[in-house]
Amino acid sequence: MPSKRGTATVRAVLCALLIAAAPCAHALPSFEQVRAHWRSSDWLLLSRDGVPLERTRVDKTARRGDWVALADVSPALREAIVMSEDKRFYEHSGVDWHGAAAAAWADLWNTRTRGASTVTMQLTGLLSDEPERSGRRSIVQKAGQAVSALWLERSWRKDQILEAYLNLVPFRGETIGLSALSLTLFGKAPSGLDEREAAIAAALIRAPNAPYTKVSERACHILRDMKAPERCANLDSYVELAFARPAPAILTVSPDPESLAPHFARRIADEIHPVAGERVVTTLDAKLQRFATDTLKRTLAELNAPAHARNVHDGAVVVLDNATGNVLAWVGSSGGLSGARDVDAVLARRQPGSSLKPFLYAEAIDERRLTTASLLDDAPLDLQAGGGLYIPQNYDKDFKGWVSVRTALGSSLNVPAVRTVVLVTPHRFAKTLTALGLPLAQSGDYYGYSIALGSPDITLLSLTNAYRALANGGVVAPTHDLPGSPAARNHRTPDPAHRVFSADAAYIITTVLSDNNARTRTFGFDNPLATPFFSAVKTGTSKDMRDNWTIGFTSRYTVGVWVGNAEGDPMWDVSGVTGASPIWAAVVEYLHRNVPSTPPVAPPGVVRTRVAFEHDVEPARYEWFLKGTEMSTVHLAADASGASERSTAYAPPSARNARSAAPSIGSPTDGTVFALDPDIPAQRQRIVFERAGGASTRSTWRLDGKPLGHAERVLWLPWPGRHLLELVNAQGASVDAVHFEVRGATARTAAAPETRAQARSPRAQPAKAPAG
Repeated sequence: MPSKRGTATVRAVLCALLIAAAPCAHALPSFEQVRAHWRSSDWLLLSRDGVPLERTRVDKTARRGDWVALADVSPALREAIVMSEDKRFYEHSGVDWHGAAAAAWADLWNTRTRGASTVTMQLTGLLSDEPERSGRRSIVQKAGQAVSALWLERSWRKDQILEAYLNLVPFRGETIGLSALSLTLFGKAPSGLDEREAAIAAALIRAPNAPYTKVSERACHILRDMKAPERCANLDSYVELAFARPAPAILTVSPDPESLAPHFARRIADEIHPVAGERVVTTLDAKLQRFATDTLKRTLAELNAPAHARNVHDGAVVVLDNATGNVLAWVGSSGGLSGARDVDAVLARRQPGSSLKPFLYAEAIDERRLTTASLLDDAPLDLQAGGGLYIPQNYDKDFKGWVSVRTALGSSLNVPAVRTVVLVTPHRFAKTLTALGLPLAQSGDYYGYSIALGSPDITLLSLTNAYRALANGGVVAPTHDLPGSPAARNHRTPDPAHRVFSADAAYIITTVLSDNNARTRTFGFDNPLATPFFSAVKTGTSKDMRDNWTIGFTSRYTVGVWVGNAEGDPMWDVSGVTGASPIWAAVVEYLHRNVPSTPPVAPPGVVRTRVAFEHDVEPARYEWFLKGTEMSTVHLAADASGASERSTAYAPPSARNARSAAPSIGSPTDGTVFALDPDIPAQRQRIVFERAGGASTRSTWRLDGKPLGHAERVLWLPWPGRHLLELVNAQGASVDAVHFEVRGATARTAAAPETRAQARSPRAQPAKAPAG
C-alpha cells in the first residue's frame, strides 16, 4: 500500500495535469440538460390522462428505456453500484486520491487492481462526445476525466451524479441504462430489483459481455461486500436463466404481462409515425381500456371452459364518446387466447348479420313507406334472385304471421326485414350504409335481398360509429383517436359530419332498440340486453355462427363488441345473448356506474298516438309516428302506410306446389337447404311442414321413416343433416316425398344459442344469400 507521502506525491503530479486539462471541463452539460436530452429508444402511447399504455421501439441502434429517477431505483441497487464501482463515492469530491495512489503504486510494481476511476469520472466519459467504453486510458485521458469530475462535483449534487450514471451507463449488448436492463434482463422495473439482481446488474458494468459464469462470480463478490453472502446460492443458474430470457420487442412496465393497446398503438404509428422518445397522448381511457380487455378475456375463457367449450377464441371491443367521437377503448384482440393475436379485429371485415336491420327500418320510416305500427307478414317468401330463388326464413316458434315493425326489429325477424328491403330496394339501402361510413365493397345489386340480413363485410369500428349516428339524431361524424386538431402531423383529415337519417326517424328507431318488450318474442324478457338504465342495442350473428355482434348506445357512449374466430371457424352454441352481449352489458354498466343514462328527448317532428290492431294481432299500445303518418287503428288489409298491402304482394302464391287431385307436400320444396338463424335460440326454431292439396284425404307425415302425425301443418324442431319427408296414405304407401337439408346447427343443443334461420333453394346464389 502507498504511504501518505506517496499519496501526496501522486496528488501533486495529478494536480499539474489537471491544470493543463482544465479547459475541457467547461464543455460538460448541466444535469437538467442531460435529462432533457435523454431519448428512449421507444415511443410511448399514453392515455388521455397520461397513463402509459404501450411502448413501441423505433431506434434500433440501442435499447434505452425511460429516464429513471434515483428515488425509483431500489436501495439494493444503489448500494451494489457504490460497493462495486466507487466505495468512497459519498466521501470524495470527484477524484478518489487514495484510490489513485493505490493504482499508481500497483502500476509501479506491475500489480493489477480495480483502477481509480470513480463513478463521477466514469460519468464524465459517458457525457463526452466520444466516451471510452472499454480499454485502458492514458495518463492524460485520466487527468482529463479527473478535471471534469472535480468540476462536475462542484456543479452537480451527488444524487444527480448517481442518477445520471445509472441512466447512461452501458450494460449487456445494446442495452443502455438501468431501465432497459432491468426490464429486459429481469422483467421488472428498477424499483423492484432485489439484492441478487442488483449485484448482477452492478457486475455487468465492469464486464458487460462476459459469460454468465464470470458475471456470477463477480456478482457474488459484490454480495459479500453487501453482507449478503447467502444470496450467492444457485447464482450461476439464476444468471444463466436471466441471460436466456428473450429481449422483448417493446419495453413495458404494465402490471399485465401483455400490453394494453398494441393494435391501437400500431394504428397511431401508421398515422403519425412517432419518433424515438416521443410521448403520444391519445383519447383512450386507461381504466376503461383495462376493464374492457379483462372483461373480454374473462368471458372468452368462461365460454371455453372444459365442461362446455364453445370454440370461440377471438374478440374485440370499441367504446366511442357520442358527443366528440373520441375513441375511449380499443381492444383489438383477446391476446393469449387468440391464435391470431396480431390481427386487429376492430378493423377486420366480417359479416354483421342482423345488426344492419335498424338502418333498414330507419330508411323505410324516413321514406314514409313504413311506421313502427305497420304490419308485415312473417310468412314464407320466395324472391327471384339471379336466376334462382332467395327464400329467407326465421324459426322463432314458427312464422308469426302478421307482426308490427316494432316487433320485427326488436325480435330480429328475418322475413319482415327482407320484405322491407324489397320496398326500399337493395341499391338504395347500400347507398345509405355507405353514407353511414360502412365500407361496402360492392353495390347493393351485388348483395341483393340478403343485404337486409347482413351479408356485406364491414368493420367493428365503422358499425359502432354508425350506431353512434343513431345516438346523435341521424348525423354521422368521424371518430378521433388523438386529442386536438385532427389535421395534426401526418394525421388524415376526416370527412365532415353529415346527416343520413332525420332526427325523427333516428328517435323512433331508438325507441324500438331500447324497448325490451319488443324483443321478448325472440330473446325472452330476462336477457343481457335489458340494462337498468336507458340503452338502445341490437345483436347480429353471421352464417354458421362465425361472427357474433352486440352494438348499442347510451345517452353518452356507443359500445361495439364482436366475438368469433379470426380464422373464420364457426363457434359452438355462441350467440349474441351468450357471447358478445354479456361483454357489452358489463362495459356499459361500468361506464354508467356513477353517471346516469337518460332517454333522448322526442324531436318536434314525431307524435305519440295510441293504436289498436285489427283482430288483436298485437295488443293496443302507444306508438311513435312521423307527423302525418299517425293512425289509431291498423288494419290487416292495408294500414295508412300501405305496408300490409305491399307485404302480401310478395308472399308466395297459395297454389305453389299444389296438387288438387292427391295430397302433396306444399312446404318445404324438394332440395331446400335450411340454415339455422344464429340470432334466435336454437330450441325455439321450427321448420314448417305443410300440405298443399288433397286436404280432405287422410294422410300421415313421416320423417326419416318415423311418423309425425296427421295435422295439416306440423312444426318440427330442426336437426342438422339430410332428411326425407313423406306423406303416407292410409295403406302406408308414400304419395309424395321431398328431400331437404339443415345446416348451421350443431349437436350441442344443451345451450340456448341465438341463431338465425334461413332457407334457400339449391338454385339460390351462394355469394349473395347469407345464412345470417
